[in-house]
Amino acid sequence: MPVISTSIRLATRGDADILDITDEVARAVRESGLHSGVVTLFCPSATSALTTIEYESGALADLRRLFDEIADPARHYDHNARWGDGNGHSHVRAALLGPSLSVPFVAGRLTLGTWQQIVLVDFDNRPRRRELVAQIMGE
Repeated sequence: MPVISTSIRLATRGDADILDITDEVARAVRESGLHSGVVTLFCPSATSALTTIEYESGALADLRRLFDEIADPARHYDHNARWGDGNGHSHVRAALLGPSLSVPFVAGRLTLGTWQQIVLVDFDNRPRRRELVAQIMGE
């Protein structure tokens, strides 16, 4: 079974910036030349994460608000006390959501639901450049 590895490069604004990366992932699958299989995405970052959501302003605002409630940036974080970088909440939020996501594809197309998009959420407290690893396996 062929395994094709590629990367997706992104620039984020930080502070729970949510980027729809569905088109980039679909392009990577198409360019792989594989017909059916799975694409696994991995974000080598301790302050950003991957998930799916309906990429519409209300759902995005709800997700941001939820993370503010769960891991409020104003709360005390031992990480901030140790490193002084103010992004302790970013690490906690990213750990809750997770760094990877797998999506099957059939006939060269992602098998996402009608209202489902793939998103990167960058929780860091400043703009960042991110490079996702995409591994595409199939036939």
